[in-house]
Amino acid sequence: MSPVAQATNILQAEANVQMGSSSSDEEDFFSALRSTQTVISNMAASSNAEGTQLEDMEEDAGMKEEIDSEEEEGMRVESSDDEEDDLSEDDKENEAEIQRLEEQLSINAFDYNCHVDLIRLLRQEGELSRLHRARQKMSELFPLTEEIWLEWLKDEIRLTEEESNREKIYELFEKAVKDYICPDIWLEYAQYSIGGMGSPAGLDKVRSIFDRALTAVGLHMTKGSTVWDAYREFENVMLSTVQPPSGSVPSPEEQGKYNTQLERIHTLFRRQLAVPFMDMEATYCEYEEWSEHSVPETLTNQYKKALQQLAKSRPFEETLLVAEPPKMAEYQAYIEYELKEGDPARIQIIFERALAENCLVPDMWAKYTNYLDRQLKIKDLVLPAHERAVRNCPWTMGLWKSYLLALERHGAEHHIIKDVFEKALDAGFIQATDYVEIWQAYLDYLRRRVDFSKESSKELEELRAAFSRALDYLKQDVEERFSESGDPSCSIMQIWAKIEAHHCKNIQKARELWDSIMTKGNAKYANMWLEYYNLERSYGDALHCRKALHRAVQCSSDYPEHVCEVLLTFERVEGSLEDWDAAVQKTDTRLGRLKEQQARVAEKEANQAVQEEGKVEQRRKAKADKKSQKKSQPGGRVGDKRKAAHADHQEAWDEDAERAPKRHKGAGDVGAEEDMEMGLFGRRTPAARNKGPPPGAKKPQQQASASASSTKAKQDEKPELRNDNNSVFISNLAYTLAEPEQKLRALFECCGPVDQVRPVFSKAGAFKGYGYLQFESKASVPEALKLDRQEVEGRPMFVSPCVDKNTNPDFKVFKYNSTIEKHKVFISGLPFSCTKQQLEELCKGHGTVKDIRLVTYRSGKPKGLAYVEFADEAQASHAVLKLDGTVVDDNQISVSISNPPRKNLKDQGGSGGSMSALMPRQVYGSRGRGRTQVSLLPRSLQRPSGSVGKAENGTAPADEDQEFKKPAKPLSNSDFAKMLLKK
Repeated sequence: MSPVAQATNILQAEANVQMGSSSSDEEDFFSALRSTQTVISNMAASSNAEGTQLEDMEEDAGMKEEIDSEEEEGMRVESSDDEEDDLSEDDKENEAEIQRLEEQLSINAFDYNCHVDLIRLLRQEGELSRLHRARQKMSELFPLTEEIWLEWLKDEIRLTEEESNREKIYELFEKAVKDYICPDIWLEYAQYSIGGMGSPAGLDKVRSIFDRALTAVGLHMTKGSTVWDAYREFENVMLSTVQPPSGSVPSPEEQGKYNTQLERIHTLFRRQLAVPFMDMEATYCEYEEWSEHSVPETLTNQYKKALQQLAKSRPFEETLLVAEPPKMAEYQAYIEYELKEGDPARIQIIFERALAENCLVPDMWAKYTNYLDRQLKIKDLVLPAHERAVRNCPWTMGLWKSYLLALERHGAEHHIIKDVFEKALDAGFIQATDYVEIWQAYLDYLRRRVDFSKESSKELEELRAAFSRALDYLKQDVEERFSESGDPSCSIMQIWAKIEAHHCKNIQKARELWDSIMTKGNAKYANMWLEYYNLERSYGDALHCRKALHRAVQCSSDYPEHVCEVLLTFERVEGSLEDWDAAVQKTDTRLGRLKEQQARVAEKEANQAVQEEGKVEQRRKAKADKKSQKKSQPGGRVGDKRKAAHADHQEAWDEDAERAPKRHKGAGDVGAEEDMEMGLFGRRTPAARNKGPPPGAKKPQQQASASASSTKAKQDEKPELRNDNNSVFISNLAYTLAEPEQKLRALFECCGPVDQVRPVFSKAGAFKGYGYLQFESKASVPEALKLDRQEVEGRPMFVSPCVDKNTNPDFKVFKYNSTIEKHKVFISGLPFSCTKQQLEELCKGHGTVKDIRLVTYRSGKPKGLAYVEFADEAQASHAVLKLDGTVVDDNQISVSISNPPRKNLKDQGGSGGSMSALMPRQVYGSRGRGRTQVSLLPRSLQRPSGSVGKAENGTAPADEDQEFKKPAKPLSNSDFAKMLLKK
């Protein structure tokens, strides 16, 4: 029996008992009830259309199975057998797919798409018990969307018509209204509760649900009025049950009930007209017609005030109506407006509306929970919001951290906070540092629980055990996943040491912890030694302070001058004459060695600079000699004569052209960065130099010579000096490109007036695939750089700024980031035929796609890799969850957050940072680095590069005296013979 029929029967019984009136009055009441139920059903988005459609489909199927005549019976039997075979095959396939999905969920229970697909197949197969379990498991892990909840609720209502099971449906509704604030679910809830009015206190329960619905969604400017209208229609039906029969004199009790019911409806009208809603004018007109008296002036004033508020909010509502999902910018503007207005109820409802459509945006959840924490501070509102936030975005550490603080702030029990923390550890953060921060938040909470006035307590032991577990967790679990602990400076151990020294008065334990900190590679950083010194200064003694500073002078390598100054200051305050002399001797020795080292480094760099200048000068002279010889030789080639004729004012261009491949590799060649990131998938190989056309290709020497001749002729007419600021470097062009000057000029004319084009040719007159292009104005260069990677005759053309590497050796135009990009995903395993359009169709369902970059070789052939940039971090994370492991054209793709390896990755522990910038660049011989770096010296004659000394609190560096010793005298043959004999 449907809820509408149940409500009709119940109210009919009540009407018969209470009224005992004529049949005409009863018919009016039932018609009013039916109209009320029709209104509520139409208002609820979850109508029974689907159930009706299923029944119609069953009836159609039954009609199709009827036999029209005996002559067709044999044919129909045969066709029905075929259909049964097809259905059995489909059932087998569906069952196999169901088993596969269940196995996959047993491995990874957080696969959202698997849950959705499993529920769909189980519902299709009619597996009711398995369907119920699947929905239950999914609801425990994720908040369900409005569509999933309404589908689940309708199925459960259809299956449980007995009154004994009604409480289970009520519990299911209670879970549904907690996930998201949805008017349609509240309407369905109210409609279902009407069917239970026959139970004790059934009428009060219906009104309670309606009141809660008004509190939750009554301020929803576009959908809230449907809840108000449904509530009023229900009360109007109830009014007909207490209305005295016509022609009869009501008793005082009956008249009191009637007046009370009238006042309920008046109150609903007054409350609704005080709230701004779209199309609220119709409600005002309805009240004027319904009310027997004129509208009170106070209500009119409230109505006008609501209209003014509606006029202010209408532009935001209209913008939301026409905007496309996810409407983030529109909701942000609306939220900012409501925050300025300062109405807490309206602020809460607009946040809830935004989160219903953007539930995977961590920043939106963080902003909402932060507002609740600071402004409302109501436990029943704050804690559920935090819980929903971490269920929607479990990968965001900041939401878990805020949740822990909110639980502690509102006095949650210890076991609840502990359970939430354990769930946070299993959430799967994307960075190692996230685990460090969540551990720090939990340890802070445990520290605040301890009463340090007691020498020993259960809370203190739990705190120490948590510190030990945190260190083991970072060392084992986090390092295994991220190849780093996320805490290079050992901040957790530092906090532990301070707690032991300050609160527990256990300085010996603090020293043991600092000993472990120094053994983890932190002994070379001055700031770590000074932290330890400050601890000893506050809670230790002068002896350990002096010892720590002496070791800091010896071991620190980043700021030894500062450490020396701290040591001398300490001895001025605390030390004796002997201590002062020892400190002065120690610091003078260390600073003297430091100055010698700096002088040697400066001298070495100066020598390298002189050598580089000499090499450049030698190359210039050799080139000039070659050109003069070619000029003097009669009958030389046309290409050589052209080049010699312009040696005066184009010499710099030619030198840059010789160095072009090397410069382009460092500056504009993006392929180097992409290959570096692909080191995990394939071996990285350097790009081969293009010394000529590919084997077997026809050499366009005559065509290239003609092009070069026309180029030089034009430049002879207008000899202009080179201007790097107005120029760009173009490379990766095809060797067979005909008329490169004309094609490049035509290609770049859209960027601005072109002054000259300098394609580079080989001595044989063949185009080398790169060149220079100079504009008349500097403003044209940025426009030209936008043409980078544009395809020219099947190859991506590289365009980069024209910079002299001699005057700017450190200049780089590397255009892509080499650090983690949370708003961008990296996709590998794509089919080579995949295009940008296909990739956009694949990704746009998971967020706003801002840019797509397909990675290619220099030849333009795809690598099967791509970068997709989304609007924000949440959309990128959602795309990773949904797309990772999916199949595209029989290729299984891998999707992850873009995290390319850093350039020149060095040890960056502590605050010292990378020291690579301070070291001189390695200089190789005139023939370059060579193909092998294998040492030709026998192992028996090799000496260790340095020794590692043990220190009390850490690993001391190698003996500094060896670092500053002069190079040893070269060994003779007899010396080598003696060394071999000693072996």
